[in-house]
Amino acid sequence: MTISIIIPAYNEEKYIENALKSLVNQTEKPNEVIVVDNNCTDKTIKIAKKYQKKLPLKIIHEKKQGIAYSRNTGFNKAKGEIVVKFDADSIIPPQWIKETKKTFEKNKKIVAYSNHFYFYDSLILKKSLLPSILYQFFFKTLSGYGVLLGPAFAIKKSVWKKIKNEVCVDDDKVHEDIDITIHIAKYGKIFIDKNTIIYTSSRRIKYNPLSFFIEYPLIFLRMLLSHRKKIKPLPNN
Repeated sequence: MTISIIIPAYNEEKYIENALKSLVNQTEKPNEVIVVDNNCTDKTIKIAKKYQKKLPLKIIHEKKQGIAYSRNTGFNKAKGEIVVKFDADSIIPPQWIKETKKTFEKNKKIVAYSNHFYFYDSLILKKSLLPSILYQFFFKTLSGYGVLLGPAFAIKKSVWKKIKNEVCVDDDKVHEDIDITIHIAKYGKIFIDKNTIIYTSSRRIKYNPLSFFIEYPLIFLRMLLSHRKKIKPLPNN
């Protein structure tokens, strides 16, 4: 089973090196790493290029601004049987790729894989799973299935091909991880691995708290209303 890692990147010079180091440190290496340059003006791409000797890494460009546009471009270019969206400010543990492969190989009904997360740079929430657990609980109560979480998630490329023209791309109207969850759910099981934890930055809370605590929940509620006909409880978790 082959795995392609997609890293959407817009001015991530402070974070992307740690993300790439976590890929280098995997017990099972990725078959492909694609950094999507979403109009970076800092040293992000220069840093990424340093890892081309350590990883099967290539850099592509997406002019349309937004994480969904970048993710979609990377997914479409990816050659792996499993495609992974990996945030540039996140870190995956050394066994993550191994566990991802094992999960898909063990159960053919699984079409998507995700995990709980810790904030690694928050004094209050550091090493707390509470935000992740609450997020999962709220969505699962509404839908009956787990939600893919932005820091890192994996889906079958064959399923991506079925939904790629349906997913929403406006970051001001949807959360891309929830949107893709809703579109994928009808094709099979979404597995949330509670034993393998991803580490991600709390920068959105620290540097833009009003956006995180007000704008983010409002977008969440609006997108649930706009997707209500697509959200059908499924016994898949």
